[in-house]
Amino acid sequence: MNVQGKVVVITGAAGGIGSVMSKRLAKNGAKVFLLDIDASVVNVKDSISETGGQAECLAIDLTSEEEWKQAGETVIKNFGRIDVLVNNAGINIRKNIEEMTLEEWNKMMLVNVGSVFLGCKTVLPYMRHQGGGTIINTSSVCGLIGHKYTPEAYTAGKGALTTLTKSIAARYAKYGIRCNSINPSTVETPMTKNMLESPEWRQERLGEVPLGRLATTDDVANAVLFLASDEATFINGVALPVDGGVTCC
Repeated sequence: MNVQGKVVVITGAAGGIGSVMSKRLAKNGAKVFLLDIDASVVNVKDSISETGGQAECLAIDLTSEEEWKQAGETVIKNFGRIDVLVNNAGINIRKNIEEMTLEEWNKMMLVNVGSVFLGCKTVLPYMRHQGGGTIINTSSVCGLIGHKYTPEAYTAGKGALTTLTKSIAARYAKYGIRCNSINPSTVETPMTKNMLESPEWRQERLGEVPLGRLATTDDVANAVLFLASDEATFINGVALPVDGGVTCC
């Protein structure tokens, strides 16, 4: 997949999925700019640099419009353009709708939808000015179906993210800008490790996947690599399940 020389901004880059995405894109020749509220994002940047990749990073609050503005200016100063934005940051407060407070609901929406809104708002002017670009949003199978094992705030936010993606795809295609989402099922990451240690929880998740295994970070990173690449230049407004068949049942 050809991403050689593309400038790719990735949020949530310190996490299990985001770090693998970042390294995969850099390995294939992209110049990656890593954003995360977690200062350990510098470790991902250093790992990429040590293996010959090009990477820069910033620790920012992705729910702050001002910090997004500064991040955009920094990327342009360092690399001159923004070819791809991967909105990957997200959280999950694992409480059902009866247990969740309004404050917790609002926090979920701010991080999972608000940070994506701010990321898109920041990069779209740059992409219009340069004549094109690509936005990839990390949604979820929970953005396509009502998922009985997942908190309602998470499914609501990911559903909003899936349709936000399609709205941007429709409006901005005339500027040469594509916008797609990836919609993974449960991914084995450090974040899900504790839950996967529960035999009951693991069997619930495995039992819904026709291919009989959970998604890996490589599965997700490969989907992002494709959507960012020159090979995907006619793919726009797609919600791509990376789910082993969960959404076909």
